[in-house]
Amino acid sequence: MSARFDWNALMAAGMRGLGLRPAEFWALTPAELAFLLGHGDGRLPMDRAGLDALAARFPDKQEMDDG
Repeated sequence: MSARFDWNALMAAGMRGLGLRPAEFWALTPAELAFLLGHGDGRLPMDRAGLDALAARFPDKQEMDDG
């Protein structure tokens, strides 16, 4: 089963409703468009910097002291 987008409705919401220019509309990610339209909580998926910070805080393997 494949998801289908109602592009006409999305473009109308973005360009008419939000006043976006076509280039601005097409530059948005689906998560950004959903947020602008009032859906979701505004949190975007974790980026590389967030993953690196999480890995540094909770390493998978800790080195042992030879002490």
